[in-house]
Order: sequence, then C-alpha cells, then structure tokens
Amino acid sequence: MSQLFMFEKPLGMRDTLPKLYETKQHVRTALETEMKRWGYQFIATPALEYYETVGTASAILDQQLFKLLDQQGHTLVLRPDMTSPIARVAASKLLKEEFPLRLAYSDNVFRAQQREGGRPAEFEQVGVECIGDGTVSADGEMIALAVSALKAAGLENFQLSVSHAGFVKELFVQILGNEDRARELIQFLYEKNYVGYREHVKSLPLSSIDSQRLISFLDLRGGSEVIGKSLDLIENGNGKEAILELQELWDILNDYDVTKYIKFDLSLVSHMSYYTGILFEVYAGNVGFPIGNGGRYDSLLEKFGKSTGATGFAIRLDRLLEAIGELDETVPIECILFSPERRKEACAQAKELRKAGRHVVLQDISGVKDLDACSNKYSNVTFLVGNVGKEPAK
Repeated sequence: MSQLFMFEKPLGMRDTLPKLYETKQHVRTALETEMKRWGYQFIATPALEYYETVGTASAILDQQLFKLLDQQGHTLVLRPDMTSPIARVAASKLLKEEFPLRLAYSDNVFRAQQREGGRPAEFEQVGVECIGDGTVSADGEMIALAVSALKAAGLENFQLSVSHAGFVKELFVQILGNEDRARELIQFLYEKNYVGYREHVKSLPLSSIDSQRLISFLDLRGGSEVIGKSLDLIENGNGKEAILELQELWDILNDYDVTKYIKFDLSLVSHMSYYTGILFEVYAGNVGFPIGNGGRYDSLLEKFGKSTGATGFAIRLDRLLEAIGELDETVPIECILFSPERRKEACAQAKELRKAGRHVVLQDISGVKDLDACSNKYSNVTFLVGNVGKEPAK
C-alpha cells in the first residue's frame, strides 16, 4: 500500500463517524416519517444510470458527472441528482393512471469536485416528487411539506425564499429583446453578483425607464406586497401569469399557516436548468449555502416520453445537520464484561436486556487493557467474572 494514500480519500469524499452517523439517522428518520404522513411513498433507484438518459437529462454540469464504462462500452454515470432518475421510473413504470404520483427518496448523489474546498462529492438527499399535477396547489403542498418536515427534524430557525423561473425570464426578454441577453444577465443573479448586475445594466443601451425596471427588479423581496410591485414591472404575457401564480401560492400557503416561513425573492434563480415555474430555496442560520431547494419542472418528463406536470424538493442532509447540530444525547450503550467461565450467563443476561430494547455490548474481559477507559465509554458496566454463582459487581 502506498504510504501517500494510506489515510487519504478521493477528492470530496467524507467519513461518517459514529456520533454523526447516529445524528444523521435520527434526522433522516424524522424527515422520512413526516413525508410518509403526507402520503408519500419511498422508492430507490440505482446508483449507476446511463449517461445518455439520466446523465443528459440532469441539470448538473457535465464536468461534475462521475463517468465510467460498462463491459459493453456504454457510458454510465453515478446519479448526480434524484429527480432525473425518479422521472425515468415514473415515465416508464408508474404513470399508467391519470392520477398524481407522490414519491419520496433518501439516497446519496455524486457530483465531482474540481478542487478541494470543503464541498462534498457525495452527499445524501431526502426529498419528494409530486408527478402528474400541474396545479399551483401542488407547488403549495411542496413548500408546506418542506416546512413541516424541517420542523419535525428539529430545525427552528429557517426561511424559504420563493421565486418564479417564468417571471425572471419573461421580464428580461421583454426588456432586452432576446433570450441570449436575458441569460447573460441571469448569470449575475445565479452568482449573486448584484454589483456586477447593476454595472452590466448600466452598460446596456436601454432607455432610462427600462434600466430602472431592471434595477428595481432587485428590490422584489419580501412578503405579499411583492406581488403588486412585480405587476407594475411586467407587461402582459407569461410574466404576468407567473405573478398571478405567486399570488395564488401565497393564498394557499396562508391556508397551510406557513407564511411566516416564506419570503418572496424574485431575483432567486437556480442552477437546476429544468425548473419551469415556481421554485424555492431553504436557508437556515449559520449555514452559508441553501440546505434544500425545489420547484416545478414540467418539461423534464418529456425527455422520457411523458408530458405531464411535476414539482418537488430535496433537502441536503449534511447541510441540515450543520444547521441543527449534533444530538445532545445519544442512545446509551451498556457493557457486560465477562470471564470465559461465565460467558453463558453473560449471553443470557444480554439477550434479556436487548429484548427490553436496551443496547448492550458483550465483552470478554481478557480483551480489555484499560478497565477505566471501558467504564468511561459505556453508560453502565456489569462485571460477570470469577466462579459461576458469584454475585456480579457493578
């Protein structure tokens, strides 16, 4: 074994040690339980998919895909997200009836990192997809469920920023004249480079009115009052329809009683290029990146031969754990230290304790070098040593 790589891991890969693993399992179970309560059914997809199907359908950049060849020479990818594989499954096997599907997942995804920067190349997503429902009610359900699941996981301080992909695109095309110029300006929003955005707007050959419309666009943040301000900026067309959808969404979220967690931010755009309508990101205190994101992706299933509406969201488990922190208390583990002549007695005692739901380690005392360290490690230590029939010391 090379000394250089003895303790190293591939770029972006991480180990999960016991305490973090237990915290992760606790949070994952809370999320999954809440999603099931809302009627979502969990499925799993292969870690490996064909590049020409899921790889190209995914919105993840090609250079971030882990690629390999199978024995037949086909290019495979480690799944870079969960939405595309689930769209494949839904289109090929599940959408037989004209009734919305409610599916959920909890799996690892893989995105290659070009350089180390603390960003994982493998991380777990827990999320849901509502496929076959094109109504704003489905978008509202996504956001309300995201709020409910995060609260169930123990997160208290968080906010969902909501936008609409159709409004941003339509406004910029109306003012700038074509989609290429619109995409150039949208890139500043994606990078959250608002200084660069303003400077770029100033450099464009626009009327003072149109320049001011683009500058005022950055102020479209807040509560329901954003609806009226947005209608003042956009002309008739798809952009106005998008704002009316946001108005309907606000009313729906008010019925769910979750508007205190919601802020509109119409400058929000996503790196996931398949979003077509309402989209959102989840932010929590002290975490520099979104801990979750979601939105409507009505055109994605067309790549798999099925035309239907769809919306969903995913929560990044690693970032959620960063926001919540490790569990203050872990499940107590007891230890029974035994000598060989009392092994049978120790096994019987451990069996009864485990039946009662307790976590028990059986340890031959001859394999322990430091009894004090053992006592500190476990919540309770029972000694079964010496002659059979001797009262155990505790």
